Amino acid sequence: MARIVRRQVLSLRGRPFVDASRALGAGHTRILLRHILPNIYGVVITYLTLTVPSILLYESFLSYLGLGIQPPQASLGSLIAEGAAQINAIRVYWWMIVFPGLMLTSTLLALNFVGDGLRDAWDPRGRTE
Repeated sequence: MARIVRRQVLSLRGRPFVDASRALGAGHTRILLRHILPNIYGVVITYLTLTVPSILLYESFLSYLGLGIQPPQASLGSLIAEGAAQINAIRVYWWMIVFPGLMLTSTLLALNFVGDGLRDAWDPRGRTE
């Protein structure tokens, strides 16, 4: 995240509107608050939105292995692990695996679609008008 923000700030620092503001006598704080931060918040929010699904997947995987959130608290990975432990030859509790798995899948897809939509909306280079 820091590399992406730094790269964006360095690219904005050399833009003409920042040079014009500096030529008019604006200080570093004013340039940062009025020109740099409003132009990088879209990149930051988009990056966060695209990062959250991978973190959610990592947490669910670790909870499935028993290394994440412990049993008094609930996690999708621990719910799937408990459902997998209930499978036996006599009675199969399929819904204990399918519903947490579907919830995890739908959450990951929804967050990825939101991130893609935000990236498309805020990316100035991707627009074709």
